Amino acid sequence: MVTQLRQMKIFTGSAHPDFTQKVADTLGVPMASSKLFRFSDGEIGLSIEESVRGADVYVIQPTSEPVNENLMELLIMIDALRRASAYRINVVTPYFGYARQDRKTKAREPITSKLVANLIEKAGADRLVVADLHAGQIQGFFDRPVDHLTGIPLLASYFKENLKEAIDQQKIVVISPDIGGVVRARRFAVKLNADLAIVDKRRSHEVANFCEVMEIIGDVRGKVAILVDDIVDTAGTMVNAARALLERGAERVYACATHGVLSGKAIENLRNSPIHQLVLTDTIPLPEQKKLDNITVLSIAPLFAEAINRIHSDHSVSILFY
Repeated sequence: MVTQLRQMKIFTGSAHPDFTQKVADTLGVPMASSKLFRFSDGEIGLSIEESVRGADVYVIQPTSEPVNENLMELLIMIDALRRASAYRINVVTPYFGYARQDRKTKAREPITSKLVANLIEKAGADRLVVADLHAGQIQGFFDRPVDHLTGIPLLASYFKENLKEAIDQQKIVVISPDIGGVVRARRFAVKLNADLAIVDKRRSHEVANFCEVMEIIGDVRGKVAILVDDIVDTAGTMVNAARALLERGAERVYACATHGVLSGKAIENLRNSPIHQLVLTDTIPLPEQKKLDNITVLSIAPLFAEAINRIHSDHSVSILFY
């Protein structure tokens, strides 16, 4: 007996409709119709413009800047779809905001990523699809399935193609900008058959987004360095690390990350930095005013489209995690 797949419907919030369109085009599925609007006092209103009864729905919405607006939009969309009798609500957040507050580092701090997980579940989500959570253990904050994709293969493939000569000469060294990113950097290094080094830094608990480079653990002299991180926010850590690498004899410094948050003085920092090229994925939209000649954006939409296709047809997604 052949089981017919349930209807797939893809909805977008206002955070990154271009990304949603790329996913829908890859899947060959039209975007479902909905309308977001604002009441005069700023409250978010939503109208789902077509039936979703019995359908598998995928709501694509990164919770990037403005974080609270986009998160609230997402929660409202989930609630509306649940009340409209969608069979399964799959929340696709290419970038999961509030992920950096995943534990208490001092007294009387919140664990905001757990709070956000609770809100998404309570709204009615059945599954979450994300890319490169700041801390992998956030998956455990959910009591629903979480498919944790990664941009590492996409980013590594880009450098394989564009730094062939340096890779062949074994001149590449992959740099983790902190101790917590070693596992990510090691996976990246394995894909390039490269050495690994680590930036030992001290982060201020008094001033957010500030850190001081302390030491480089590993040999970088005469090598092409690639800094690998999950998020570039103000870019202070990355720029300081790049300068430290050049001071210790690195020939050239590249950088890459899955999520280009680029807040605060990020563009100013990058414009005046010694980083030869910064490679990001499009989990977060990059507005025109933040585009620099040394920033390259790769689309991770095909990976999300493949994950959605596999989830919808009840096939394994684990092959996409590596």
